[in-house]
Amino acid sequence: MTATEPRTTATAPAKAGKPAHRDGNVLRWLAAYTASMIGDSVYFAALSWAATRSGDATQTGLVLAVGAVPRAVLMLGGGVVADRFGPRRVVIGSDAARCVVILALAAALWVSTPAVWLLVVAALLFGVVDALFLPAVGALPPRLTAPGELARVQGMRGLAQRVATVTAAPAGGAAVALGGPATGFAVAGALFALSLPLLLAVKVRELPADDRAGTTESPRRQLLSGLRYVRGHKVLAPLMVVIAVTEMGFSGPGNVGMVLLADERGWGAGGMGWVVSGFGAGAGLAALFVAVRGRVRRAGAVLSWTALPGAAALAALAFVPSVAWAVLAALLVGLLLGLGGALGGALGGALVQTVTEPAYMGRVMSVASLLTLGVPPLCYPLTGVAIGTWGVGPVFVAGAVVTGAGALVGLRRLRGAEPAR
Repeated sequence: MTATEPRTTATAPAKAGKPAHRDGNVLRWLAAYTASMIGDSVYFAALSWAATRSGDATQTGLVLAVGAVPRAVLMLGGGVVADRFGPRRVVIGSDAARCVVILALAAALWVSTPAVWLLVVAALLFGVVDALFLPAVGALPPRLTAPGELARVQGMRGLAQRVATVTAAPAGGAAVALGGPATGFAVAGALFALSLPLLLAVKVRELPADDRAGTTESPRRQLLSGLRYVRGHKVLAPLMVVIAVTEMGFSGPGNVGMVLLADERGWGAGGMGWVVSGFGAGAGLAALFVAVRGRVRRAGAVLSWTALPGAAALAALAFVPSVAWAVLAALLVGLLLGLGGALGGALGGALVQTVTEPAYMGRVMSVASLLTLGVPPLCYPLTGVAIGTWGVGPVFVAGAVVTGAGALVGLRRLRGAEPAR
């Protein structure tokens, strides 16, 4: 097996100038990605329920947290693997591996009661595979469409994520209610299986010989060269700072803080659900805007300027008088931060992909994935301690200040940056 994408499956993905939303190749990838994301969410719902039935609160927390460790530790290595063997091959292999692991877990639970050790092993394996899948799936769009369509593709991807979020909760809940965790895992495995034939039908652009030269380096040297590439890039270096800082500022208040805020105000689970839906609706509108418009001029300035009022809306969440006002503030946070670095910002993603040389795409996406999915959850315990010490309001304000600081970095360093035509 060579260290590059095989020539027989790496043909030109689309005719020049063909819009991404009319490109069957892009739509097949998007359908596969959506099925995989729904499968992800159903898997986590089934895992949560199985963990609560198999142990106490401490063991449940262990099961839910253990999968995040290999994902964070191995994420950068996953980018090396994507660049070395081709993102299409890695995405197909990792999705197949997830399908096998989850279906095997479902079969085991159908013939026995859930055991903590079995759930821990499955969560660890899933985390390892996720560390390969996430950088590779992020590196695929530039190999599917023209650079000028990447912003549109990122918007379409953002919409797919919101569709997955909305549909996965009832699907996972219904599956678990009808047949227990085993049925939930079986549904997740079936969704991963559904994505495989779609991925196999996706064609990707082959890299020129010059872009494949670096794949002959050792994995360690390839990883270090990727990190040096990001650090020395005039757009990627500040953009990664903006993505990391804005995501860090939002993540603690938006996840841990919202639960504690709803409890403090007496909004209950229903009220918190409405606020979380506000976040999702706002982020979905941001993704829809980018998907419809396609290219946004001066994207670096746009994502930075919109993050400032987004940060103000985040701070206001802790002081609004009712659930209705909280939903409105959350909608603004989702809309304004959803364009940039936090909440999977479409403009930030398009910028990353259009300014990155193809040979480094997997490693660059692994850095972006680590900063948005790997590192922020590590701050959740600190957020809980801070709220317990100082209260909800100061922590939301601190998160807004951090988010605003990321926006200021963007205004200083990214004002002229925009996706390629």
